[in-house]
Amino acid sequence: MTATIDGAEYAPGPGEAAWTRASFPEIIDHAGADRTRAIRVEVHEVDGSTFTEVLAAKPRRPAPEPEVPEPVVESRAARRRRQVEPVLVEITGDGFVPGEDISCALILTRADAAPDGTASAMLDTNQLTAGADGTLLLVGHVSGRVVTRSLA
Repeated sequence: MTATIDGAEYAPGPGEAAWTRASFPEIIDHAGADRTRAIRVEVHEVDGSTFTEVLAAKPRRPAPEPEVPEPVVESRAARRRRQVEPVLVEITGDGFVPGEDISCALILTRADAAPDGTASAMLDTNQLTAGADGTLLLVGHVSGRVVTRSLA
């Protein structure tokens, strides 16, 4: 048996036996590997009969897109954990209604007034945003009392 691909003889590899009918699938696989066009296969038998088959082209596979690492977005909590040691500042004020809710501005936390009307809040200075002027407030939600303290 002989095989011809695109007009050129296709012979078995060195050390391989001559082509036989059992070699037909291997020849077709080689001829059709990575085909982008349809191919026509003609088989000419010894008795003079001819068999023709057309194998459809394989669809092209798109080239894989390069992997782009996703940007690492660090959460506020992760940034806080990464910071070494907190530097705490205490703000104290009076004139609040006993038990009222107190906001500490830059609204970072809340505190409750003590029974005598005083309030206290602890702040980590690492929580202050860039550009903050160092002014902190205690704001009473019932009394409307505002206590201002400067860190500078």
